[in-house]
Amino acid sequence: MPKIPPLNPRKLIKILEKKGFQVIRQKGSHVIMMNTRKTRIVIPVHPGKDIKPGLIRAIIREAGISREKFLQFLKEKS
Repeated sequence: MPKIPPLNPRKLIKILEKKGFQVIRQKGSHVIMMNTRKTRIVIPVHPGKDIKPGLIRAIIREAGISREKFLQFLKEKS
């Protein structure tokens, strides 16, 4: 299985929006997203920095997205 690459935070936000999450608010450099089931995801958005694979894995696990689905959606986006 291919590794999860580091991602730009804005690209991760777009992927989560396609999966039903909405940006609720932003406090400082963190974007808070929520879906209809009230699952809250916090994404750090620091200028010039990508999100590392370990944090991406934790975010997609918390969002209830399988790794295969995430990689498939990432491949379609590219």
